[in-house]
Amino acid sequence: MIEVSVPGKLYIAGEYAVVEPGYPAVIVAVDQFITVKIEAATKSGTIHSQQYSDLPIRWTRRNGELVLDHRENPFHYILEAIRLTEKYAAEKGRLLAFYDLKVTSELDNSNGRKYGLGSSGAVTVATVKALNLFYDLEMDQLTVFKISALAHLAVQGNGSCGDIAASSYGGWIAFSTFDHKWVLDKQEKWPIGHLLAEPWPMLTIQPLPTPKNLRLVIGWTGSPASTSDLVDQVSQSRGEKQKLYQQFLDESKDCVQTLIDAFMEEDVPTIKRMILKNRELLANLSQITGVIIETPSLEKLCQLAISCGGAAKSSGAGGGDCGIVIADQRTGILPLMSAWEKADIIPLPLHVYHYRGGKK
Repeated sequence: MIEVSVPGKLYIAGEYAVVEPGYPAVIVAVDQFITVKIEAATKSGTIHSQQYSDLPIRWTRRNGELVLDHRENPFHYILEAIRLTEKYAAEKGRLLAFYDLKVTSELDNSNGRKYGLGSSGAVTVATVKALNLFYDLEMDQLTVFKISALAHLAVQGNGSCGDIAASSYGGWIAFSTFDHKWVLDKQEKWPIGHLLAEPWPMLTIQPLPTPKNLRLVIGWTGSPASTSDLVDQVSQSRGEKQKLYQQFLDESKDCVQTLIDAFMEEDVPTIKRMILKNRELLANLSQITGVIIETPSLEKLCQLAISCGGAAKSSGAGGGDCGIVIADQRTGILPLMSAWEKADIIPLPLHVYHYRGGKK
């Protein structure tokens, strides 16, 4: 049996801007995992996940028509990851086989509600990594990322694939997405092996050091959010106010680049200042687009953290899910934990996760 575990992720800064090629974000992998097990089978295979079997099918209306939204259903990501990895395996001369694939997840609570740790990205990466071992493909981290990104885009159709990068590489990373149009165009023309071997324009994945004096604290509002829906809403709104949106992009780029430099220099005071600056920029984006990014619960989470000496902001698309706090190691967090619990904010006991020897 083959067993692979990959970590979830949290966005630290650069949300929304990161969907544009060349605009950076800082993302961190955390020690909650999705695990994929593969065991050889004969005549037919199975895909099983206890966590996901009872998921409701989400739907919405577009132009007055009811539309099913499969982007929150992990089975679509698993199937696309299998299709693309096996396409690559066949090009490499591997004989395709049957297998039973089982998924277990720590990225949801006991009721199946998402924490916002990137479960769809993590299950995609875990599937690709497990099949890499099953077919003995000897992929490096970048190849795992690229196949997983192709699978994710085929299902979701938007997003930066930053969660894919965090789950593929682990630790703290600086990330900017690739030119999606170039990649999708070449995907139609080139064999998949050729596409994976070529540099992807604008793509940057840079591991960052962990500043010794930095403490990361995470709180969950108890209100799951749909990243794909929120990104859709911002995308639809930005065209009407393109000049203001471009100003947001430019300011986000400057802010996050300063943040990345501060990580490289282990400058925690500057890191904290840029976290607060990025929070301001997201508030401006919310005003531009009319999309609620920082909910009242997230605002409370941030206010309580700042009053206790931390720098805080929403993480990811917002609209619920998690907030992150950057503090000094010497900052006591017990008063914050107590204040959060009184405000019905759940502290998550998460830590930064680094791969050791390339494997969990």
